[in-house]
Amino acid sequence: MSETLEELQEAIRTFDEEGAEEKTRQALEEGIDPQKAIEAATEVLRDIGDKFENGQLFLFDLVSAGDAMNASREILEDEITAAGGERQSEGKVVLGTVEGDIHDIGKKILAALLSANGYEVIDLGVEVPPEEFVAKFEEIQADAVGASAMLTTTKEKQRELVEVLEAEGVREDVIVMVGGAPVTDEWRDEIGADIHGENAFDAVQKLNETKESAIAG
Repeated sequence: MSETLEELQEAIRTFDEEGAEEKTRQALEEGIDPQKAIEAATEVLRDIGDKFENGQLFLFDLVSAGDAMNASREILEDEITAAGGERQSEGKVVLGTVEGDIHDIGKKILAALLSANGYEVIDLGVEVPPEEFVAKFEEIQADAVGASAMLTTTKEKQRELVEVLEAEGVREDVIVMVGGAPVTDEWRDEIGADIHGENAFDAVQKLNETKESAIAG
């Protein structure tokens, strides 16, 4: 690995967004393949995710490293697109916290871990209406849609999301992921979602398994 890519990894490891952007641009100036740079950035974020899961790092560390990686990835993906290429990806995932809910820490962790596992993540933020999830899914032909609800009063929006997908006739074309404090396996089954992630790590594992099963089937 080149010295510049090692420095990019160190910037992500130390939560240095500006440093990550600088080293990313430097790598491109040196003629380093953008895909190689994405792989280097993903490698270090995956390591940070593992350490967080094992209790060696804190939530702040994971989220901050994810922000640094996203700063780098945006530059690299723009470069790949400009060159007429396409990023190698495990798939596209649309994420958001449902309408009426502003909690987003769990969603940010999931976004970071999905990125570390090779997924292209489109984070719609918080207070996202069901129709906005569906519109973005249809726009980019996403593989999965993940809706987070941390309140009992807002988890009904997850049901509405599934209903809108059904009304649009695209329910069978997407994996629906639901999560949040009041969400259970029973709720997933009741509303017709595909995956209930007990936490971000569980959600990523189940998404990988669901995709593999679909391919095998």
